[in-house]
Amino acid sequence: MKASHQWLKALVPGLTADAKTLAARFTGAGLEVEAIHEYGAGAESCLLAWVVSTRPHPTKSGLKLVTVDRGHATQEVVCGAPNVPEPGAVVVLAPLGAHLPAKNMTIARREIGGVASEGMLCSESELGLSDDASGIIVFPAGFAEPGAKLVDVVPEARDTIFEIGLTPNRPDGLGHVGLAREAAALFRIPWQVPAPESPLKRTDRAVAQDLDVVIEDAERCPHYGASIVTGAAIATSPPGVRHRLSALGVRPISNVVDVTNLMLLEHGHPMHAFDADKVRGGRIVVRRAKPGEKLVTLDGETRTLDADDLVIADAEGPIALAGVMGGASSEITPATKRIVLECAYFDPRGVRRAARRHGLHSESSHRFERGIDHGDTARVLEHATAATCRLAGGAASRDFLLRVAKEIPAVHVKLRAERMQSLLGVAIPIDEAKSTLERLGFACKVHENALDAIVPTHRPDVTREVDLFDEVIRVRGIDTVPAELPAVRATRAAGSAGPGGREAMFRRVRRAASSLGLAEALTFGFTSRKMLAALGAPAPITLANPLTEDFDAMRTSLLPGLLDALARARRYGVPDVRMFTTGAIFLGLETERASFAAVLAGERPSYLTKPSVYDAWDASGVATALLARLVHAPVAIVPLRSDAPKHLHPRGAAAIMLQNTRIGVVGPLHPDVLHALDLANVQTVELDLDALDALGIGHPAYTPIPRFPAATRDIALVVKDEIPVGDVLATLRETARPLGSRVEIFDRFTGGAVPPGHASLAFHVVYQADDRTLTDAEVDAAHDKLVAEMQKKFGATLRA
Repeated sequence: MKASHQWLKALVPGLTADAKTLAARFTGAGLEVEAIHEYGAGAESCLLAWVVSTRPHPTKSGLKLVTVDRGHATQEVVCGAPNVPEPGAVVVLAPLGAHLPAKNMTIARREIGGVASEGMLCSESELGLSDDASGIIVFPAGFAEPGAKLVDVVPEARDTIFEIGLTPNRPDGLGHVGLAREAAALFRIPWQVPAPESPLKRTDRAVAQDLDVVIEDAERCPHYGASIVTGAAIATSPPGVRHRLSALGVRPISNVVDVTNLMLLEHGHPMHAFDADKVRGGRIVVRRAKPGEKLVTLDGETRTLDADDLVIADAEGPIALAGVMGGASSEITPATKRIVLECAYFDPRGVRRAARRHGLHSESSHRFERGIDHGDTARVLEHATAATCRLAGGAASRDFLLRVAKEIPAVHVKLRAERMQSLLGVAIPIDEAKSTLERLGFACKVHENALDAIVPTHRPDVTREVDLFDEVIRVRGIDTVPAELPAVRATRAAGSAGPGGREAMFRRVRRAASSLGLAEALTFGFTSRKMLAALGAPAPITLANPLTEDFDAMRTSLLPGLLDALARARRYGVPDVRMFTTGAIFLGLETERASFAAVLAGERPSYLTKPSVYDAWDASGVATALLARLVHAPVAIVPLRSDAPKHLHPRGAAAIMLQNTRIGVVGPLHPDVLHALDLANVQTVELDLDALDALGIGHPAYTPIPRFPAATRDIALVVKDEIPVGDVLATLRETARPLGSRVEIFDRFTGGAVPPGHASLAFHVVYQADDRTLTDAEVDAAHDKLVAEMQKKFGATLRA
C-alpha cells in the first residue's frame, strides 16, 4: 500500500509529525513502513511562466527559442520539445540553480549553438512526476500568475510517499481514511471521518426511475448501492488529481475513472463506473454466472465464466465480474454522458476464488478479498457522486439507491482487564483501554473491570478478546511492556518418569551429544512424503494445505531433516559432517515420540594417520558413548540381519539394547537410499528417547576417587564370527563382578593364527575393591573364573 503524507495531513488537520516520525509510529503499531520515497522533488524549485513568444533557433534545426515571463522579468530559453505552445500558455521553468533529483542535474547557464539558455522548460519525467518524457508540461492560459511556484499552485506535485507492508488482517489500512484514523489514534488527535460533500447540482429524478437493481445472491452481495450522474463531460483530470494518482502508482485515465480510483485510495472501498446508456434494459442484476457465459473484461480478454462467479449483469448479460474487474461493453468512453456509479459489498471468499480462477489480481480484488468496510457504502457513494460532478460536470440524481439483501450483524467482544494483564504482562487501566479503542472507532461500555466493545465495520479482523488486547497494546506501544523472563514450566511427556519432563530430557541429550563433538541441527517438524518413503519410514500424516511440496507431511523420522542439512552442508563445501538433532516424531494425530538422531558422513578426524571414512563402528561408538552419559547401565549393540530396518544396510545394521529393551538402531544407510538421495557413505544413529525414559534407569552420578589401587588384566578370546561382541562383553561384565569394576574391548583381529570363521577379541579387565588393596591371588582367582565362564558359554579359547 502506497500512502501520501500530504493527503494524511489533509485528512487529519492536527497532524504535524514529519514523514520519518509518522513512519516510525506506524511501524511500531504494526503498519510497517518499508520505504519512504520523495515524489516530485524537482518541483520545489520550479516556477510557472507565461510563454511570450517563440522563434526557431538560428543555427540548430529542431530547437526553438522561447521567451517566457517569469513574473518580474522575461528570459529566453532554448527548448527542443515537440509541444512548445503558442504565446499565452503556461509552462514550468527550472531557473538557474534549480536541482532536479530525478535526472541528477542542476540547471546552469549553457550556450547552445551560440545562444545562451538560462533555464529549462521541464517535462513531468524531469521533475519526477511521471515517466512521461514526450514533451514539456503545458497549462492553459491564465492557469496561474507568472512567477508563481509550481508547488504553491499544484501542491500535489510535491509529496512524500510511504510504502506500507500491510498484513492481510488489516484491510482498513488499504485506504487513506483508515490510515488517518490510525495516525489520529497514535498521536491522540481528535478526529472524525470526513463528511462527504454535496454534489454541485442535482436533478429531480430518483435513481429508481432510470435504474432497477436486483440482488439474487444475498450471501455473496449483502448490499449494493448506485447513483447516476447525467450531462457529464469525459476529459482529462486536473493536474492535482493526476499527480496524486501518479504519486500513488495509479495511471490517470479520465476524470470519471480517476474519481473511482481516488475513492479506492481514500476509503479503501473499490467502486466502478458504468456508461448508463450501455446498461441494457436499465436493469442491474447481481447474480451467479450461467455456465459458459462470456465476458470481455476491461483488459480486452474474453473470459468464460464459471457457475461460482458472481457477476453484475444487465437485462441481456454480464457487464462486470463482481469485485474483480468491469466489462468492456459498458466502460466509460469520451462519448459517455450518463454515468452509473456502483458502490457495493461483496463476500471476500467469493472474490478471492473468482480472481484466482481467472488470473485477475486487481486493486479492487485485493481489497475485497481482505474484507472492506461494509458500513461505508452510502458515504463513499455520496462522496464519489460529488467528486464526479465537480470534475466531469453534470448533475447528480436526486438520491442514491441502496439495496440491502442481508443485514450484517454487529460484532460484540468483551475485554477483561485481569485477562489482559495476564497475557500482556503489564497492567493497563480499563479507562485507558476504553479511550484507546474509542479512538480506533470502537463503541465501548465499561462494566466494573471489563468493557463491552462493538467492533466497527472497518475492522473485520477483530473477533476475539485477544484482538482487543492487541489493539490496546500496539497503540500504547510495545516498548511499554516490561522485559521479563516468562514463568515457563517444562512440559512432561506422557508416561515420562524423569525429573523435569521431556524438555529436561532433550537438554540432557543435547549436552551429551555436544560433548561428543556432534553439531546440533535445528530441523522442521514438517518434511517431504517422498523423503520419508525413500527411508521406509512409517506412513505420515499429510497436510491438506502445505507451504511447499517439500513440507507436505509431519515427520515420522528425524533423518529427513538431518539428511537435508547434510546435503546443504555438502553444497556449501563441507564434506565431513558429525551432526545430530532431537525432537518429536508424529506417528498419529495423538501419538508422538521423543527421538534423537545423528549422522556421520565423510572422513573422521585424523592426526598423523591416513584419512579414513566413517564406518559402522564409529556410529556404534557414538551410540555407546552417548548412552554412557545419559544412563548408568551397560549398553549392548546387537547386529540385525533379516530384521534390519529397510533404510539401513543389513551388514552394518544393529539394535541398541538396554536391559533387554530395544531403544534404537545404528548403522549405515542402504545403498538404494543413498542413491535416491544422491548421497554416499552415511552412518546413522537413532534413539527412541521415550523408550529410554520409560526404563527409569538412573543417570550417571559422581563417585569418589578410589582409595585403593586397581589391577588390570588383558584377555584375548578366540570365538566364532557369528557370536555378537556385545554378548561377549555383557557376559564378561556380569561374570567379573563384584571385583571387576570395568571391562572394555580394545581390539578385534582376524587372520594370521586365528582359525577361519573365528575372531580374536581383546579386552581390558579392571579389578578393584572399595575397602582394600586386592592381592594377586584374589585377582588371579577372579580372572580364572572369568576365563572358565567364557570357555563354557561361548566355547572360547585363549589366544596365545
